Amino acid sequence: MRERVNILDCKTLDEVRNNIDRIDNEIIKLIAERGVYVKQASKYKKDSQDVKAPNRVEAVIQKVRRLSEEYGASPDMVEKLYREMIEGFVNIEMNEFDNAVR
Repeated sequence: MRERVNILDCKTLDEVRNNIDRIDNEIIKLIAERGVYVKQASKYKKDSQDVKAPNRVEAVIQKVRRLSEEYGASPDMVEKLYREMIEGFVNIEMNEFDNAVR
């Protein structure tokens, strides 16, 4: 089992906000990195159904729900975030796929 995240006991609201800002920065960097790989994935897809990959989407959702429980995050919130993020990435990947096919 994974250990829960190590949380600092902040002494001020500014310290709380600084930590949230630091985390937001890391999240955005990771989303950008994920996007690079999503675009690369389009090169290996045969058709639009491969891009949409509903079975893969559901596998990812189950994985992140499990991870969220292990780390102490809300599985429902994480699922909602991931479904929205995956939808956006599928659209990006579909554009990459369509442009490569043309």
